[in-house]
Amino acid sequence: MYKKQFDNDKNRYNAYMFYGQCDYLIEQYALKTALKLANKDDIQKIYFDEYKLKDCSNFLSQSSLFSDSNVLFIKTAKKIAKKEVDTLISICNTNPESFIIFCCVGETDFRTMSKSFTKKTNSCEVIFYQPYDNEAIQILNDIAKEKNIQIDINALQYLYSMHQKDLSLCANDLNKLFILNQPIDISTINGQCFGMGSVDMDQFFLKLFNGTNIDNDLYMLFEEGMNEIALVTQTSTFVQQLFNINTYLKLYGDLNIKEIWGYNLPKQIAQNRANIAIKYSTKEIKDMLQFFLELELELKTKTTLDQNSYTQACFRKFSANLR
Repeated sequence: MYKKQFDNDKNRYNAYMFYGQCDYLIEQYALKTALKLANKDDIQKIYFDEYKLKDCSNFLSQSSLFSDSNVLFIKTAKKIAKKEVDTLISICNTNPESFIIFCCVGETDFRTMSKSFTKKTNSCEVIFYQPYDNEAIQILNDIAKEKNIQIDINALQYLYSMHQKDLSLCANDLNKLFILNQPIDISTINGQCFGMGSVDMDQFFLKLFNGTNIDNDLYMLFEEGMNEIALVTQTSTFVQQLFNINTYLKLYGDLNIKEIWGYNLPKQIAQNRANIAIKYSTKEIKDMLQFFLELELELKTKTTLDQNSYTQACFRKFSANLR
């Protein structure tokens, strides 16, 4: 089922699977579901390579000594064999005190796992898609309200853009901004938050699209854990922004960032993006977008690729061609 369907679903299942495109929502829903089934201290959490079928089976088969429920929370970035998933769900159906939650994150295709979750086995799978911008901003606004952070919509939109639409990073920064105990605006965000790690993504894109050497920036991005496909999709998003600016300037002749984005950016950032956008023709920008879309397709379909080396080589080639 989809997120909206799950929000309205009042049924209680023995097994849950959360997966899809938005890791933040996947993890939040998985954790909230676990806490509805048991107290925090009574939830057994298994993360990534800690997963072992035998240990999980033993835990779910036993009766809980200290609470009414055995809740097993498995967070994984790797697909678990369907046969093993079926086994664990079967144990939960046999032992009504036991519940299992699969929190599936990352770029892996988990659809074969999801086939194990049916009404017949009293289990459900919930798929999350990347939220629309207005949905994401509302999620961040709800987090801010929950923490009593004084921050307006423009600042939240700016934070979301700074982190290239990564809700997890935005939520982490809201935790940091909460500590300041003061009203938050864009200047506060610029002073306290730093985009994707120590590499400023706006500066990275400025270098990339101006044909400046990006070797060190690429190295640092991947050292900090940037995913190759995530970098390519974020770059595609930036190219789309360049196209919007380029088209707007041709139609109206002046730069109105609020009309283009829906919110204001700091003047220097807006001007930097406009300077790049006007350097290239509409066809050149379309060709750039095609380049990164094709690169994304290659990374997702060619399983024998060394993704890191290939991505770096393609970015260097792209930058060199602009010099």
